[in-house]
Amino acid sequence: MDATHNIIYTSQPAEAAAKLAAEISPDRVALLFDEETARLFADDFKSIAPGLPTLQIVIGRGDAHKHLETCASVWQQLSAGCATRHSLLLCIGGGMVTDLGGFAAATFKRGIRFVNVPTTLLAMVDAAVGGKTGINFNGLKNEIGAFAESRAVVISTELLRSLDLPNLLSGYAEMIKHALLGSEEMLARHLNFSWQEPDFQELQEMVRESVSLKQRIVTEDPREQGIRKALNLGHTFGHAFESFALESPAPLLHGHAVALGLICELWLSAALAGFPTERMRQTVRYIRDHYAPLPFTCNDYEQLYALMRHDKKNAGDHINFTLLESVGNCRIDCHIEKDLIFEAFDFLREG
Repeated sequence: MDATHNIIYTSQPAEAAAKLAAEISPDRVALLFDEETARLFADDFKSIAPGLPTLQIVIGRGDAHKHLETCASVWQQLSAGCATRHSLLLCIGGGMVTDLGGFAAATFKRGIRFVNVPTTLLAMVDAAVGGKTGINFNGLKNEIGAFAESRAVVISTELLRSLDLPNLLSGYAEMIKHALLGSEEMLARHLNFSWQEPDFQELQEMVRESVSLKQRIVTEDPREQGIRKALNLGHTFGHAFESFALESPAPLLHGHAVALGLICELWLSAALAGFPTERMRQTVRYIRDHYAPLPFTCNDYEQLYALMRHDKKNAGDHINFTLLESVGNCRIDCHIEKDLIFEAFDFLREG
């Protein structure tokens, strides 16, 4: 086991969490699960703080529960369990758990310490790292939130063995994004990774590389005033697709929405920023081979455009995009005309 800053990579996550709890020395520990992670992992983590009062909090599973009422329930249970500003909250779950748990911790008694133990690939490379917390509000994703850095993040791809392929691919879309922001070598490794029989040891090293890239960017720009906006690649379209699909019978997993967003923003990058067309097509081909298309028609373009205008990254009337000039080189705060956005929708649908 080794740690880089506050990221701990291990094959024994419960032992790593127990060691952290001993180092932090809280007055009590609260374990936050969703219904699925409680079923899978509650027994593994129940004894991480021997001798300390330990509270277990279980919330509903999935983004449908990522709202103020669930957060209030966590606050209420922390309060009923006599948690203080010296307590520790362990968030064990996917991005919904780490986002909501981090926000609950950041606001309870003006902030208590928390540790993230992500149990999905998406949470490992995205939600659990970087200090963003939040809940959905008024039909919009992560509309209410705060920047709050966890005391540590425990990452173990051993926790992914029970995860289904759609959820693995959801996280992998964020890793493809990081690879596009990283290097040609990093991108090639990601576009050659096989999901037929995934090598979880190799994946752990790829996660380390992915998280390291994100951490470098976040450390340079913790409040998203400049270069951190590079991490929004694929997300301006992706968040709109995700919100759009929430109203359909088949909601999109976050990473699948980002993957489709990458298709659109890579096309815009090739059209407007000089991104190599062949590299764009190679990456788009991999995404189309692994991610299902979103059913929408040209009649939905105005609704999608309206959703994009609600994005938190916008300034004034402009919709802000991150585009790539080449692998590893990006432009932030790009303003794209509406007709070109609609052409990107066309490109996505024509695949």
